[in-house]
Amino acid sequence: MAAKFFSSATPVLLLLLLLTVTCFFTPSLSEKCNPQDKTALLQFKKELGNPAKLSSWNATTDCCDPAWEGVSCDTDTKTYRVNDLDLSGFSLPSPHPIPPSVGDLPHLNILSLRNIPNLIGPIPSAITKLTSLHYIYISQTGISGNIPDFLSQIKTLVTFDFSYNKLTGPLPSSISTLPNLVGITANDNKLSGAIPDSYGSFSNLFTSLTLNRNQLSGKIPASLSKLNLAFVDLSMNMLEGDASVFFGSKKNTQKIILARNSLAFDLGKVGLSSNLNTIDLRNNRVYGKLPQELTGLKFLKKLNVSYNSLCGQIPQGGNLQRFDVYSYAHNKCLCGSPLPACKT
Repeated sequence: MAAKFFSSATPVLLLLLLLTVTCFFTPSLSEKCNPQDKTALLQFKKELGNPAKLSSWNATTDCCDPAWEGVSCDTDTKTYRVNDLDLSGFSLPSPHPIPPSVGDLPHLNILSLRNIPNLIGPIPSAITKLTSLHYIYISQTGISGNIPDFLSQIKTLVTFDFSYNKLTGPLPSSISTLPNLVGITANDNKLSGAIPDSYGSFSNLFTSLTLNRNQLSGKIPASLSKLNLAFVDLSMNMLEGDASVFFGSKKNTQKIILARNSLAFDLGKVGLSSNLNTIDLRNNRVYGKLPQELTGLKFLKKLNVSYNSLCGQIPQGGNLQRFDVYSYAHNKCLCGSPLPACKT
């Protein structure tokens, strides 16, 4: 019967039948998604337990389609490789580690896994296969373990944010070899130990160090004086010693936040960046006088030197009298407006 049909069918009908069968069994010729990237994403979904949030990741559709949740492809160069994976804010029904299949997306430029409480386990070594990765954002998760040394293998890395996790252990000294790193953010973890001396050898691109609310201890390395940090926040740790290394009149520093440590240095002898808008040194052991140069900081919006061992008269002028009593309170013998007048 089939033979009779084909022998009597017109060439047009045979062509239509062939096209129908081909379209049914093969991907659309218009699909832009790279097959390897698609396979990796579907495996990633499987390793996360096929969450309902990723139901848009469908094997029959194009992974470069905007319908695929959190997936972006490179449309600028028309290569259509997956270069951005952002699954921030989606909930996992049960705890899962970061799938190792994330390493099978070789053109990934940005990896964002933020605000996913059920994301657990260590940072996987598979990310070292991501040789085009510039930005890693893994924050507000249940990720634990150390910040791994193998991050130093990702030479394209520009910055990473590991804040609000459950990371422990020391800071890896090896990341100072990353040539393009501009900043580290790892606040609100349980990191411990000293800041590595090698961090003074970061390139001149490095401008941000945010490690507040951890359990870091030891002295601030003198080598950090080589850095020209725009932003540094080491508050609420157990750090000791001389933090004057972060100051300097020739630096471009905007914010220095070192509150609630055991830091001790003569504040009257530091140089001040003209760009400073925030200085928070409260609850330390800082001594000396407030430098007269503070009055010339036209961008200064926040100053708190309370609970230290400062003495002398608060310089008059600039923004210094706009700060309230609590910004200067509980020092050894600091006086003058807005505190009570100095005794003659």
